[in-house]
Amino acid sequence: MAKETMKKTGAKKSSSKRSASSGSASASSRKKGSSRKKAARKKKRFIIFGVEIFLLLVMVAGFYVVRQLDRFQRPTVDPEKVKINESIAEETVQTMSGYTNVALFGLDTRIAGQLGKGNRSDTMIIASINNDTKEVRLVSVYRDTYLDLTNGKFNKCNGAYSAGGPEQAIGMLNKNLDLDIQYYMSVDFAALTETIDLLGGIYIDVDESEIGHLNNYTVETSKVTGVETQKLTQTGLQLLDGVQATSYCRIRYTAGDDFKRTERQREVIMEIVNTAKKANITQINEIINAVFSKIATNYTNEQLLQMAPEMIGYDIVDTQGFPFDKVAGSVKSKGSCVIPVNLAENVKQLHEYLFDNYDYTPSETVQEISDQITKDTGY
Repeated sequence: MAKETMKKTGAKKSSSKRSASSGSASASSRKKGSSRKKAARKKKRFIIFGVEIFLLLVMVAGFYVVRQLDRFQRPTVDPEKVKINESIAEETVQTMSGYTNVALFGLDTRIAGQLGKGNRSDTMIIASINNDTKEVRLVSVYRDTYLDLTNGKFNKCNGAYSAGGPEQAIGMLNKNLDLDIQYYMSVDFAALTETIDLLGGIYIDVDESEIGHLNNYTVETSKVTGVETQKLTQTGLQLLDGVQATSYCRIRYTAGDDFKRTERQREVIMEIVNTAKKANITQINEIINAVFSKIATNYTNEQLLQMAPEMIGYDIVDTQGFPFDKVAGSVKSKGSCVIPVNLAENVKQLHEYLFDNYDYTPSETVQEISDQITKDTGY
């Protein structure tokens, strides 16, 4: 309102001075024109300066992100040595091309940050991402499953990581399951514990059969991670800290044994993902600083930067354990194993579950492995 009044007043003053000389008006016009040009040049300088600052901030942010990604451990993984069955049908390869399959390994290491061979993979999860819908399905491969370790030697499948690191472990999954996994991520107890603590904990419903085992596992988990905790005093839905949640993942002495344990692991992963989506930038930055050096992967920085914007939209829609049809039994000198009851049929179910591929036919390699398992075990 004040500006309108000033404009009207100025207009009245202007009309009362129409008799002023044309020279004076011309000089005034030139002065105003000069002022406008100066203002325009000044505005342009501010715009250019603002753009330069913005670009500088983007460059600094990009450098910071790349520098943080450099914290990842990257053991050499030779793509030529990662086994992929040559006898997979072309139609199967084409179907899988619409998905990104990543192997996630949780290592049973007693020295934080040691993620190479020599450590058994306590957890093996295949994360299959539908590239169109961004839906994610998780499949836990039971660590004691009797499979070919890629070299014709049959044993508990978690021995592949110990023998040949992620290279052999990825190859083992591909060879036995007709998959095309090329990338992986490995973590240990310490990384999992610290991530959960920096997120402020996660909510888990602990039942009566679990609480005693959980409290027992916290002793060793605290020792390995160097993080203290408290024993749980009650059952039910409650906020667990990093040590407690990691110990929850390790429980295997309840009904369901290792099968129930992998279910707990998938539950914890889903809770971490859901909680992380609500985290603020400070929490995310703290996790990056603390945890990235305790993660191993063969993804490049460029690939991770390209994936990052899409990850927010990922949604874990379902989880399962593999093999679907199984029995527990002793196999020769290998001890107690999880035995696939007809591996070929189990792999067929896996492709139906992950890729909606109901026309899949197991490759000759998978069929040969399946026949050998039957010969060795009687199942």
